[in-house]
Amino acid sequence: MGLTRDEVAKVSLLARLRFSDEELDTLTTQLGQVVEYVRQLEELDTESVLPMAHVEDNHNIFADDLPRPSLNREDALANAPKRDDECYRVPAVLGD
Repeated sequence: MGLTRDEVAKVSLLARLRFSDEELDTLTTQLGQVVEYVRQLEELDTESVLPMAHVEDNHNIFADDLPRPSLNREDALANAPKRDDECYRVPAVLGD
Protein backbone atom coordinates (compact mmCIF):
# COMPACT_ATOMS: atom_id res chain seq x y z
CA MET A 1 0.00 0.00 0.00
CA GLY A 2 1.72 3.19 -1.19
CA LEU A 3 0.96 6.81 -0.54
CA THR A 4 -1.90 8.42 -2.38
CA ARG A 5 -1.76 11.79 -4.09
CA ASP A 6 -4.36 13.09 -1.62
CA GLU A 7 -2.17 12.08 1.34
CA VAL A 8 0.83 13.89 -0.12
CA ALA A 9 -1.34 16.95 -0.83
CA LYS A 10 -2.62 16.93 2.77
CA VAL A 11 0.91 16.70 4.21
CA SER A 12 2.10 19.51 1.94
CA LEU A 13 -0.81 21.64 3.13
CA LEU A 14 0.05 20.96 6.77
CA ALA A 15 3.68 21.87 6.04
CA ARG A 16 2.56 25.05 4.31
CA LEU A 17 4.12 23.96 1.02
CA ARG A 18 2.51 24.71 -2.32
CA PHE A 19 3.14 22.34 -5.22
CA SER A 20 1.84 22.23 -8.77
CA ASP A 21 -0.11 19.18 -9.94
CA GLU A 22 2.98 17.91 -11.74
CA GLU A 23 5.14 18.32 -8.62
CA LEU A 24 2.53 16.51 -6.50
CA ASP A 25 2.57 13.59 -8.91
CA THR A 26 6.38 13.44 -8.78
CA LEU A 27 6.45 13.69 -4.97
CA THR A 28 3.80 11.00 -4.63
CA THR A 29 5.95 8.62 -6.66
CA GLN A 30 9.17 9.51 -4.85
CA LEU A 31 7.71 9.37 -1.34
CA GLY A 32 6.02 6.08 -2.22
CA GLN A 33 9.43 4.66 -3.13
CA VAL A 34 10.85 5.83 0.23
CA VAL A 35 7.98 4.18 2.11
CA GLU A 36 8.48 0.96 0.15
CA TYR A 37 12.20 0.97 1.01
CA VAL A 38 11.38 1.36 4.71
CA ARG A 39 8.98 -1.56 4.43
CA GLN A 40 11.83 -3.66 3.04
CA LEU A 41 13.96 -2.72 6.05
CA GLU A 42 11.17 -3.89 8.38
CA GLU A 43 11.65 -7.41 7.01
CA LEU A 44 15.20 -7.63 8.39
CA ASP A 45 15.84 -9.65 11.53
CA THR A 46 17.25 -7.19 14.05
CA GLU A 47 16.83 -9.26 17.22
CA SER A 48 20.59 -9.63 17.77
CA VAL A 49 21.43 -6.01 16.90
CA LEU A 50 22.07 -3.76 19.89
CA PRO A 51 20.38 -0.37 19.85
CA MET A 52 22.78 2.50 19.29
CA ALA A 53 22.71 6.25 18.94
CA HIS A 54 25.64 6.44 16.50
CA VAL A 55 27.19 4.08 13.99
CA GLU A 56 30.73 4.76 15.18
CA ASP A 57 31.92 4.48 18.76
CA ASN A 58 33.51 7.93 19.14
CA HIS A 59 34.26 9.44 22.52
CA ASN A 60 35.06 13.10 23.10
CA ILE A 61 36.02 14.09 19.58
CA PHE A 62 36.16 17.75 20.54
CA ALA A 63 39.33 19.75 21.06
CA ASP A 64 40.37 20.59 24.60
CA ASP A 65 38.79 23.77 25.92
CA LEU A 66 41.88 25.72 26.82
CA PRO A 67 42.13 29.44 27.60
CA ARG A 68 43.71 31.54 24.87
CA PRO A 69 43.92 35.23 23.95
CA SER A 70 40.72 36.82 22.70
CA LEU A 71 39.89 39.92 20.67
CA ASN A 72 40.27 43.28 22.29
CA ARG A 73 37.07 45.29 22.69
CA GLU A 74 37.77 47.67 19.79
CA ASP A 75 38.31 44.81 17.32
CA ALA A 76 35.22 42.96 18.56
CA LEU A 77 33.02 46.04 18.07
CA ALA A 78 34.65 47.14 14.79
CA ASN A 79 31.79 45.95 12.51
CA ALA A 80 28.89 46.70 14.85
CA PRO A 81 26.21 48.78 13.09
CA LYS A 82 25.41 50.56 16.38
CA ARG A 83 27.60 50.66 19.45
CA ASP A 84 28.72 52.74 22.37
CA ASP A 85 32.11 52.71 24.11
CA GLU A 86 31.59 49.23 25.58
CA CYS A 87 28.74 47.33 23.91
CA TYR A 88 26.64 46.58 20.87
CA ARG A 89 23.49 48.73 20.79
CA VAL A 90 20.30 46.84 19.98
CA PRO A 91 16.60 47.73 20.14
CA ALA A 92 14.79 46.84 23.36
CA VAL A 93 12.74 43.66 23.03
CA LEU A 94 11.14 43.39 26.47
CA GLY A 95 9.42 46.76 26.56
CA ASP A 96 9.73 49.34 29.31
